[in-house]
Amino acid sequence: MVATPSEVMTIVAARMLREATVCFVGIGIPSKAANLARLTHAPNAVLIYESGTIGTRPSVLPLSIGDGELAMTADTVVSTSEVFSYWLQGGRVEVGFLGAAQVDRYANLNSTVIGNYKSPKVRLPGAGGAPEIAAQAKETLIIINHDRRKLVEKVDFITSAGYLDGGDSRERAGLKTGGPTAVITDLCVLRPESLTRELVVTQLHPGITRQMVAEATGWEVRFAEDLIETEVPSDVELSTLRELERQTILAHSNEAADRTPFIRTDPTEEVARP
Repeated sequence: MVATPSEVMTIVAARMLREATVCFVGIGIPSKAANLARLTHAPNAVLIYESGTIGTRPSVLPLSIGDGELAMTADTVVSTSEVFSYWLQGGRVEVGFLGAAQVDRYANLNSTVIGNYKSPKVRLPGAGGAPEIAAQAKETLIIINHDRRKLVEKVDFITSAGYLDGGDSRERAGLKTGGPTAVITDLCVLRPESLTRELVVTQLHPGITRQMVAEATGWEVRFAEDLIETEVPSDVELSTLRELERQTILAHSNEAADRTPFIRTDPTEEVARP
């Protein structure tokens, strides 16, 4: 089985979610990666969405944080204020999984505007809970497609703080915990350098060259001395991801008016509705 670049990105991100980790999940590719991890190597990961669902185990990917699938499969549902005050601000979230429209060389995220804030070219969906997650989760994983419009030298607007201007500027701004530990793209993995906090390429996906990454990055990106190649996705990882996507398309199609949850017995098996 041959994986597409998007599938490699999702699988690499999923591998970074450890078993039994408490994870605050963003909608979209972060949600896909977190649920792939739960269906493969991390069955006891505790997934939290900002609508208040805790320990949710969706059988199909949610359309939004308000998707009923999240509440129906959760261990419990609490208020949004409790999710942020007790869980996130209380230091109980180990990993935040986030996406964005732009990420810069110091892992700052933009999901607010493209262009000048007062007269933007594009107005984006906005922050949601991402600024709080980026500030208070013990670590943050960022997933984004790799091109020069998305990986920019400086974001047009800092929606969620990474390492601000680099160095110790995050700490000086009062953000004493957490910070991005990896940016996973469809070409590579970038990690912040220990002193400068500038993102450096540490891992290339199969078939990707340094030149391809350099040409797709909006700053003069550097490569780690111990640069490694991503392990090729396994058949189990790939078949589980594709089955999850297939079920999601079916569930959200007009043909699936009833949202009876799918029953999964094994992530590699075909699954039918009861």
